[in-house]
Amino acid sequence: MAGHIQDRWYKEEKGPDGRTRKVKTERYGTGMRNRARYVGPDGTEKSKSFPDRQKRLAEQWLSQTEADMARGQYIDPRAARITFQQYAEKWVTHAPDPNTQASMESQLRLHAYPYLGSRPLGSFQPAHIRDWVRQLQENGVRGSYARTIYSNVRAALSAAVDDGHLPRNPCAARSVRPPAVDNKRVVPWTPERVFAVRAGMPERYQAMVDLGGSCGLRQGEILGVAVDAIDFESDTLHVVQQLKLSRSKPVFAPPKGAKLRDVPLPGPVTDALRAHMKRFPPVEITLPWKVADGPPVTKRLIFTGPRGGHVWRTSLNEEVWKRALAEYLGHSDPGLTLRVYAHLMPSSQERTRKAVASIFDRR
Repeated sequence: MAGHIQDRWYKEEKGPDGRTRKVKTERYGTGMRNRARYVGPDGTEKSKSFPDRQKRLAEQWLSQTEADMARGQYIDPRAARITFQQYAEKWVTHAPDPNTQASMESQLRLHAYPYLGSRPLGSFQPAHIRDWVRQLQENGVRGSYARTIYSNVRAALSAAVDDGHLPRNPCAARSVRPPAVDNKRVVPWTPERVFAVRAGMPERYQAMVDLGGSCGLRQGEILGVAVDAIDFESDTLHVVQQLKLSRSKPVFAPPKGAKLRDVPLPGPVTDALRAHMKRFPPVEITLPWKVADGPPVTKRLIFTGPRGGHVWRTSLNEEVWKRALAEYLGHSDPGLTLRVYAHLMPSSQERTRKAVASIFDRR
C-alpha cells in the first residue's frame, strides 16, 4: 500500500444515487484528524497522526519518511522511542568481562542516566550531549574519569545507530567536544626514593619494589608473578598474567590489555628474587581464570601473604604500601604504580639490564 493521508473526521460513502460523498465519522471534531499511513521496510503498516489544519505538515512528514526508506536511512518510530537507559542497560551486558561490565554499569548509573537516561534515542541532538558534558564538569567529574564515561556513552549511542534506533551519533558532531584530559608528564622516582620506600616495606614485600621499579610491572602483575614466569638462565621475566578482582573475587587474568611481554631482569633484581624465594618459599595458589566462575588455574606465586595465601591488594595498599609512601613522601595514593625506569629505558634489553644494575650497585 502506497503512503497516504487519512482524514479521520470524514469517510466516503455511496449515496442512493450511486455517487460517492463525504460523511462525518464518529471521530468528527475530536482527536487528531490527519493520519499519515505507510508500509515500513518490515512489511507492516505504520502511521503518525496530526491535528486538524495540519494536513500539509502530515504530507511533508510522509514524504520525508518515504525518502528515508529509499535512502536506507529510515528509523522505525517504535525503535526511536526506546530511552537511552533502556537501551544502554542491555548494551552494557555485552562488555568483554564482568569487571568491565560492573564498572560501566556504575559509571552510567551515576553520571549518565540522571541526565540522559529518560531521553528517547530518536530525539538525541548534539546539544543534549554538549549540555551533559557541561553538567559533568560542573559536578566535578573531570579528567580521564569523565573521558571514560563519555566514551561509554558514545559507544552505546554508536551501537544504537547500528541497531536502527537513531540515524546518527550526536557525539560525532563537530560541535561536541569530549571532556578534556590533561596529559601529565611522567616523572620517574629517583633511586633514593625507590630504595627509601623499599626500606619502609616489610621484608616479605621488599622485592616487590625491586621488581616494579626495574621491570615496569603494574601492581596486579607483580602480585601475579609465578615461579615459571622467571627465566633465571636468560635473566628474563615473562609477564603473562596478573592477580585481580572480578566482582570482588580474586582471579588470575592476562595482563592489562592482554599484552603479554618479556622484560629483562637485571642481575641485582635476580639476586633479590632468589633471596626472597629462599626466605619466603613460593606457594601454590589456585584461583579461577579471568572471571569468578572461570576454570581453576594453579600457580606457584612468588609473593604471598603472611598466612600463605595470595596477597590481597586492598590490604597491601592500606596496611603496607600507603604507610611506606606516607613515611617518606607524605603521599597517600595507593594507585601509584611502581613503573619508575622501564618506560625510559633504551630498547636494547642488555643495555636495560646494565643501566638498572648500575643503579642498584651504587646503592
